[in-house]
Amino acid sequence: QVQLGEFGGVLVQAGGSLRLSCAASGRTFSMYAMGWFRQSPEKEREFVATISRGGGRTGYADSVKGRFTISRDNAKNTVYLQMNSLRPEDTAVYYCAARNTDYSTTYYRNNEYNYWGQGTQVTVSS
Repeated sequence: QVQLGEFGGVLVQAGGSLRLSCAASGRTFSMYAMGWFRQSPEKEREFVATISRGGGRTGYADSVKGRFTISRDNAKNTVYLQMNSLRPEDTAVYYCAARNTDYSTTYYRNNEYNYWGQGTQVTVSS
């Protein structure tokens, strides 16, 4: 089992940058594929980015491709989401998620993840 905690959500101006972190408990972090999702009040929770166990594979939603970068440091049990060129429509609660897997692959759907953090609020002002 793994516990997740997100950090780094703040108020930022449009065009700015922000890095979110998600720290995981436990000694088997490298056995988990990781993902970032987000939810705003008027929308369902949506996929943002995913990264495989070793970090060799990544995937992004079209809406963030080229602006956001997911990465991980397995020695620190942490996954990151670097967000650049932020837009007001990026405003949401951002969640990290983990899935225990034997495969070096990526996962794009909410129901493919077993564990979730509590979320961190990102607000982008125009």
